[in-house]
Amino acid sequence: MQPPGGERVRLAELVAALSLGIDLGFGQPMEHVLRQCLIALRLAACLDLAERDRAAVYYAALLINVGCHADAHEQAKWFGDDIALKETKYDFPVSNARAALASMRMIGAGSPPLHRFRVGLEFMLSGHREVDGMIEQHAELARSLAERLELSEQVRDAVATSYERWDGKGFPGRVGGDDIPLTARIVQLAEYAEVAHRVGGVPAVLEMLRLRAGRQFDPSLAAVVRTRSDEVFGVLDGVSTWDAVIASEPSLTITLTAPEFDSALTAIADFVDLKSPYTIGHARAVSELAGAAAEVLGLSATELDLLRRAGLVQGFGRLGVSNTIWDRPGPLGAGEWERVRMHPYFAERMLHQSVALRPLAAIVVQQRELLDGSGYPRGLTGGAISRHARVLGAANAYAAMRESRPHRPELSPDRAAAELRADVAAGRRDTDAVEAVLEAAGHRVPRRRERPAGLTAREVEVLRLLARGMTNKAIAQHLVIAPKTASNHIEHIYAKIDAPNRATAGLFAVHHGLLPEEEIATAHASRR
Repeated sequence: MQPPGGERVRLAELVAALSLGIDLGFGQPMEHVLRQCLIALRLAACLDLAERDRAAVYYAALLINVGCHADAHEQAKWFGDDIALKETKYDFPVSNARAALASMRMIGAGSPPLHRFRVGLEFMLSGHREVDGMIEQHAELARSLAERLELSEQVRDAVATSYERWDGKGFPGRVGGDDIPLTARIVQLAEYAEVAHRVGGVPAVLEMLRLRAGRQFDPSLAAVVRTRSDEVFGVLDGVSTWDAVIASEPSLTITLTAPEFDSALTAIADFVDLKSPYTIGHARAVSELAGAAAEVLGLSATELDLLRRAGLVQGFGRLGVSNTIWDRPGPLGAGEWERVRMHPYFAERMLHQSVALRPLAAIVVQQRELLDGSGYPRGLTGGAISRHARVLGAANAYAAMRESRPHRPELSPDRAAAELRADVAAGRRDTDAVEAVLEAAGHRVPRRRERPAGLTAREVEVLRLLARGMTNKAIAQHLVIAPKTASNHIEHIYAKIDAPNRATAGLFAVHHGLLPEEEIATAHASRR
């Protein structure tokens, strides 16, 4: 079965679509990353780089910040709003003392003064450990995704060093000057130049280079931008950015077969799910459940693949909503709910421009609509909601209810089924879609498999709770063990799986089938 349209899909379309969500997560206009990609390619052309080198610049520019949402939970926990925090990135050079001071001033932002004081004290005593090395981990996670997408070593090295500085004072500060890969130097300059150009045109770019050349940026690249600014920035605002970026992919075009397309979608979905510890593994669960429900309904193989893939991308729009909302333990205010209601629309915006992903966009944007018009984002009713969207919505709702959330524990299978059937009785959900999902989920059994990396059964339990964002104390209470014992388990887990933090440990758990804790096992699965 080929990807949508019956043709091989270009990897560039998937990565470019993801970049639109990264824009939202940085508080930047959509197509910021696409524009920086064009700037980087133009700079590469000025340098007469070989085709293979231009291909590395292309993909590195699209992926440079892809790991920055992986610890959004910790960012929001300490700084009040992960998107507002990342939005300040372009105000200062990488590794600037003023940037660090600005971040410190955001600790506990949005909370009453007394609470901010308590958060600040806790951060100084122990919380800083959760953000130490954060930027280095962003680069490593970007490298990890590039590896899963089977991009070249040149791309992997570029994204892994994208926060280094020419003067050696970047992150992690291991290299400087010409030891930083040229690809990384080009991409970092293009990233900051895009913001400066969008805000103040070429004069703003030249002023930034005057202050930062020889410090943050390679002075020889800065000189090229100064002398050839017309070539680098000319008609940048007068082109269709998406079309220009897709058309500008170097001739070493990467196309994907159907299995490769699925593998790439799964890799990207896993990274999107890292945004919150409460959603790790969610996309895979929804995808599997939606595909199994399609079999129950007797849908065609093409429709089954469509629903399975829609399940993988249904959460992409979450990148545009702050974790102060997603991870809040209490009720949301009206303004926060309005932001939540936008996430299917954000996903549609990310997916719609790609011909390959457009059929998925049409399903995903309707996944939260309800038959009585009480859903979102458009309040559609009855027949205006597609059959595929009704199935995806029911699968998403069931999977979410079976997972814990900050405001509630996970629901039992019976309770989740009762909630869905109550929606049917109230005229909110489609009977056939709900019953197909529940039949597909009716044979959910505990996973029985080898434990990876030599983890013990208890360590697997701890890892699952750690991946969900629980503190050492909460893990100890949940498992009825001493906090010191929980801490020891976590240290052993990190050592065994070579993970430095919660996000990386969570990704390990997803990759090895430890999340979600249950799997769909129906007679229909045997026919795949």
